[in-house]
Amino acid sequence: MDYLKKAPKTSATGEQDVRDTVQAILNDIEQGGDATAQDYARKFDKFEGDIIVSAAQREAAGDEVNQKLKDDIRFAHDNVRRFAQMQRGTIVDSEMEILPGLIAGQKQIPVSAAGCYAPGGRYSHIASAIMTVTTAKVAGVSHVSACSPPRPGIGMNAAVLYALDVCGADTILNLGGVQGIAAMAFGLFGTPKARVLAGPGNQFVAEAKRILFGRVGIDMFAGPTESMVIADASADASIVAWDLVGQAEHGYNSPVWLISLDRDLAQKVAELVPDYIETLPELNRDNARAAWRDYGEIMVCDSREEAVSVSDEYASEHLQIQADDLDWWLANLTNYGSLFLGEETTVAYGDKVSGPNHVLPTKGAAHYTGGLSVGKFIKTVTWQRSTREANRDIAQACARISRLEGMEGHARTGDVRLEKYFPRENFDLSVED
Repeated sequence: MDYLKKAPKTSATGEQDVRDTVQAILNDIEQGGDATAQDYARKFDKFEGDIIVSAAQREAAGDEVNQKLKDDIRFAHDNVRRFAQMQRGTIVDSEMEILPGLIAGQKQIPVSAAGCYAPGGRYSHIASAIMTVTTAKVAGVSHVSACSPPRPGIGMNAAVLYALDVCGADTILNLGGVQGIAAMAFGLFGTPKARVLAGPGNQFVAEAKRILFGRVGIDMFAGPTESMVIADASADASIVAWDLVGQAEHGYNSPVWLISLDRDLAQKVAELVPDYIETLPELNRDNARAAWRDYGEIMVCDSREEAVSVSDEYASEHLQIQADDLDWWLANLTNYGSLFLGEETTVAYGDKVSGPNHVLPTKGAAHYTGGLSVGKFIKTVTWQRSTREANRDIAQACARISRLEGMEGHARTGDVRLEKYFPRENFDLSVED
């Protein structure tokens, strides 16, 4: 593999800087409760209004959103809901008879409450509202709280609020950042404590979730969004370049990577990307320019097998394939958050409307996990029952293994059952030959 462009920074650059700040805010809010969370809303968001969004405010948000956007939001919601329902259908209760008289099974239980975060800083993430709340509701979560950063004197973006309402959020909070995450985790403002926190956010939101993990479940450890394109000589250089630029606009620290099987294509894309960036609106341009400068990479591989190896090592959040023989790539790639096969689809479709979730693993987490799904909000618990006759074999083996481990109390729980159920029989419960 040969680098045409190598990034001077990685997605882990500077992440230690926010840790102490976030921990202090979480401690402060946990001790001070509602009033302290509201103080942080005043400090960081300059918001003095009500934290809990009322039914009247939900209705008013709908009046502010034009019908075309409402239709688009419902279109996206329907797609995400249908895909989540398909996922839910694969997660089922089941049982089996392990041996005669011993029956064991698993049961799927949704968590009692979830907290969903919809970013609203650089951009108002309508799609994140849809992806998180819809998935939690399809999973069967009883109470879904959601929050998004408010604007001074106004509250959260009306379209985000409308989306949260359409998707079924039970409580909606005008809170952003660490204070929003803390409010949902600690059960502030009359909400139940969230058992799972989900949704993307900036480095402060991500760090808050990381610190709280263990006390609550989280969708995943998340960093800045990242995207990779694998392309061969058949790819359209302009489309490849735009797909990279489209993801770079997320933020100044959003990595975008190209693996090319053709050097001429790689060089053409390298020429196009800076020019395309300069055509964006100012905020988008500034973000994309910095992301491409500091985090963008272009690699040239000699074979598709080498490309797969490099891609799987990066384990990108989003992975696009613009190359021949798409089925081969689907069969051979293993480490990615979500895979987009062919020129006809793009990461933006997955980000906004197509159905599969856009909350995905970053910073190499795709080596061991997938993205947000209904399964993140469901506990798979196990159960078992046994006949007395089945105890004949189970209790003996349990007692002997327990004694070998030195756990005599465990062993005697088997002994006592053998004595009760088979009083006329003698069993060899020692660990000696």
